[in-house]
Amino acid sequence: MLQTLNSLFSQARDNAASFCRNRRGVAAVEFALVAPVLMALYFVTMEVSQGIESNKKVSRAAAMIGDLVAQEQGVNKDDLAKIMQIGQAIIYPYNRTNPSIEITGIQISNENNPKATVAWSRKMVNNSVSPGLAKKATVTVPDKLKLRDTFLIQVTTSLDYRPLITLAADAKTSMGLTASFDSIQMSETYFLRPRTSNTIDCSDC
Repeated sequence: MLQTLNSLFSQARDNAASFCRNRRGVAAVEFALVAPVLMALYFVTMEVSQGIESNKKVSRAAAMIGDLVAQEQGVNKDDLAKIMQIGQAIIYPYNRTNPSIEITGIQISNENNPKATVAWSRKMVNNSVSPGLAKKATVTVPDKLKLRDTFLIQVTTSLDYRPLITLAADAKTSMGLTASFDSIQMSETYFLRPRTSNTIDCSDC
């Protein structure tokens, strides 16, 4: 009986020692621990990179639209719509939401305390073009740009950036994301002066 117990104890000890020396499952365990972290880092890095690039495109679109309008001596609704469509194309390949674009001609009055008022304004929201700010409405411009009897072109582009990981509601819930991650507001405003004339009129705005 004692010999049998010693034999069982010895066999159990040998099995335990063999188990401790076995390294065949270490790689699988390490991968299971590290893989989620690496995947999370990859997706976060990718999303941040896309967000930064989209923000640069929003700024680039505002600058380009303003530059195109500034080169004209006069515009109309169709001209402005086509220019805004060109600016919208700059945002691609991002296409989860549509950018909003507003172009406003601003007249600075010729008086000691100049006032900035809207001469004309057009905007594009969700691919639909419509009137922007009301004519003769007073607007705010930087003091350095408020020179007597001058004309300004104001371009504002904005984008409701939607991170890819929040597109699916179930994915957002499973990842513990809150509503603050649903969208990131991006916006840029540029002021430019006419290049070839003192003012730029819109014939049918």
